[in-house]
Amino acid sequence: MRREIARARSLRRTQTDAELKLWLHLRDRRLEGLKFRRQVPIEGYYADFVCKDAMLIVELDGGQHAELRAAHDQQRAEVLAGIGYRVIRFWNANVFENIGEVLRQIAEACQQAPHPSPLPQAGEGAITTDRERPETPVLANGDD
Repeated sequence: MRREIARARSLRRTQTDAELKLWLHLRDRRLEGLKFRRQVPIEGYYADFVCKDAMLIVELDGGQHAELRAAHDQQRAEVLAGIGYRVIRFWNANVFENIGEVLRQIAEACQQAPHPSPLPQAGEGAITTDRERPETPVLANGDD
């Protein structure tokens, strides 16, 4: 755990220019009030940017990701999907050339976030056992 934190800190200090540019738009809840973190260790991988509320990981790829990293990236995406995260990827060039579109796609992906898991267990729609159910139904309009 301690090694993961040290590595994450190191990655934050040595971020790429594209990561820095995107981070300036994501930090401090600047994108639609969403909380993002950067270089987060998850299941042995380091995610470039994570919005835990939306269960979304944003990855930036440079030229080295073209074909050499495709299989690794696919395996990584499957592992992260297995624990509930969605991964979206952008080329570094897109961040520099069209940051507005990148931010729009990130915001859209966050809006498509799945329901919280597990679903809340209190209130209307909560699963109850026979012992927890009232003997007689309570009518909403006050009639008996």
